[in-house]
Amino acid sequence: MNKGRPKPRQILLSKRANIFYLEHARVLQKDERIVWLTETGEDVEQYFNLPERNTALLLLGKGTSITDAAMRRLAESNVLVGFCGSGGSPLFAATEPVFLTPQSEYRPTEYMQAWVRHWMDETQRLELAKALIAERIALTGKAWARNSELLQRKIEIPAVAIDKFRQRSAGVPDTQSLLLAEAEWARALYASLSAGHGLNFTRQEGAGAKGSKEERVNSFLDHGNYIAYGLAAVALNGLGISYAFPLLHGKTRRGALVFDIADLIKDAYVMPLAFTCGANPRVKDNAFRALLIETLQDGDSLDFLFDFVKRLCEKTL
Repeated sequence: MNKGRPKPRQILLSKRANIFYLEHARVLQKDERIVWLTETGEDVEQYFNLPERNTALLLLGKGTSITDAAMRRLAESNVLVGFCGSGGSPLFAATEPVFLTPQSEYRPTEYMQAWVRHWMDETQRLELAKALIAERIALTGKAWARNSELLQRKIEIPAVAIDKFRQRSAGVPDTQSLLLAEAEWARALYASLSAGHGLNFTRQEGAGAKGSKEERVNSFLDHGNYIAYGLAAVALNGLGISYAFPLLHGKTRRGALVFDIADLIKDAYVMPLAFTCGANPRVKDNAFRALLIETLQDGDSLDFLFDFVKRLCEKTL
């Protein structure tokens, strides 16, 4: 009896190499493949292959459509699909990710159960938040120390900021105090990057305009953060953990845990590259995204997020 051609094996989510952002394109299934094509006006349409079994995240920007057959195949391959605005920033709000998670009856449950057990205990939840902050400080320090552009400009995280953030986050009695310490940490990072690039920078989420260097940095931060949100969502969805059980961000915000986990890689990779590219008028949106995806892949960011969230669940930090 002919059982049909066996399906190729999928690559583990944490090891997948591809993140795609498309705009003004159609995504569809053709000849047992996922392909996309852009509206060029030519008589002959040119298709581009999308290797879904080695793809973690697909972002669909302005003027983009996708067929139900393509969505079904992407879901089978466990690819997270997100609709966003121009350049990769969210369409309706600068920090509200909207993702279509692949539906499957077979999803790990042990991590979600462990997460909920910790989350329901206020003391344990605060300890997890502190562990998240400690890892964020460590990863940011390592990534900045290896960043050749920052080293060339002699940009570094002030030791006093690291010590102050580490001490304050370790001794705070509640989440609100931890958020205040986090805000001070972010200001210190922005100040170091701004001074090193000769900018007068103020963070403005969702500003959109890209006239000055400062505005370009803000725009790249928005675009880069959304990619970081996508990777965090891939890790959480792959482990079967609901986005609705955050550690730091608002307890009533949809997707708040995505923001928490994304913070691990935003400071380390997104923020420095946004300043480097924003200070260079020749770097366009697509070049920034390509550089960021390459940087995140070089840092094994997705693998790191999977591993760290699993360790949080197992409390082996």
